[in-house]
Parts: sequence; structure tokens; C-alpha cells
Amino acid sequence: MMASDRREFQRLRLAKPILGLLEGQNALILDVGVGGAFVEHYGTSESGQRLHLLFRWQSEDIEFLCEVRRSTLVRGSGETAVSHTGMCFVEAIGPSEARLQDMMATFVGRVLAAQKMNASGDGGEGSDATLAQLGAARRARARGYLMYRYLDGKWSRDPTESPKQPENGFTVAAYEDEDELETLCRAWEMADDEGRRLIRLVAELSARSMPR
Repeated sequence: MMASDRREFQRLRLAKPILGLLEGQNALILDVGVGGAFVEHYGTSESGQRLHLLFRWQSEDIEFLCEVRRSTLVRGSGETAVSHTGMCFVEAIGPSEARLQDMMATFVGRVLAAQKMNASGDGGEGSDATLAQLGAARRARARGYLMYRYLDGKWSRDPTESPKQPENGFTVAAYEDEDELETLCRAWEMADDEGRRLIRLVAELSARSMPR
């Protein structure tokens, strides 16, 4: 996807693609985030085109109306054409947004737990608890966000009205538990670039759970 798309939302690179349907045809979801997906599919598409994407998580449908941001033909032509397309989610069908957030919290929790286990040699306890807390956060009610930025070995915390994620930290819903956020800060300090990208994805789950 284009650089502007990457800034708009964090995507999780899937170790195993998710089988889905794009406009009723088989497709593979290669990357997915709370704001969009990167999909391999038959045929071609154009920027601005709107398509329906459907896939399943824990035996439940997740379906979104999507808008194409960028599409590249990767092989074949005509009826055998295969494209890679980056798209943003425009409209959730039914409870798909909540189901997607549950799925993302589960996936990212597994990755962070594995990273922690590899780095420390322990069982990675605590990572899943943090993700579970953030994944359930949409049941709370509050206003605004908190932006955490890590500069010169120190953290700053500022209230903000924007859910955007900074490059040097993360933004979460204002109601998150301070102990959980302290854990997230410590994880950031020890993480590599990929780990920090995943932490921003976790934070984005929290920020997007705010009542609208």
C-alpha cells in the first residue's frame, strides 16, 4: 500500500493468509488492520472503486464495504489476472467492526507474547492480559485520548482529541488502566521496530474503541 495508507492505520502481516471473498470471488487477505486490508485477488481494480470483502473469524462473518487505494497486477492477464490491492474499510456490515477488533487483539496478542518469550526466555505471561484488557476496553465510556511519546529516554503524556498514532509512541483511549499503560510503555522501551509497530496496532485498537 502507499505510504499515506500505512500512516492511516497499522496493518498486521499475516503469517498465514486468510481466505475470503471479494465481490463473491475467492481472495487471500495478506495483511489486515482495523482500518483496511491488503488482498490478493483475481481480476483488476481501480483506485476509488468500492468492493465488498467478506471473511470469517471464529465461525462468524466479518464483512466490510471497502474502497480501493492502490492496486497492482502481479501476474497473468485478462481472465487469469491476479492483483494485489490495498483497500480501506468504509462501512462495517452488522457487528463486523467489533468482531474485527476482537480478531486483531487476539492475533497481535499472540505475536507480542511470542516476541516477549523469545526475548526473555520466559512464557510471555502478561502480554495476553494486556491485550485482553485493551480488547475489552470498548465496553467502557469516556472521552478523549492520551498520547504517549518516548523522547531521549523519557515518556511524555498529553491529552489529545485525535486518535492518530505518533511515530515515537502511541495513542490510546483516555480510560485505559494506568498499570496496563505502564506495561505497554515498558514493552515499547524493549521492543524492536516491528514490536513497536505492533504496540501501535494495540493502541489503535484501544483508540478506535472510543464511543463515537
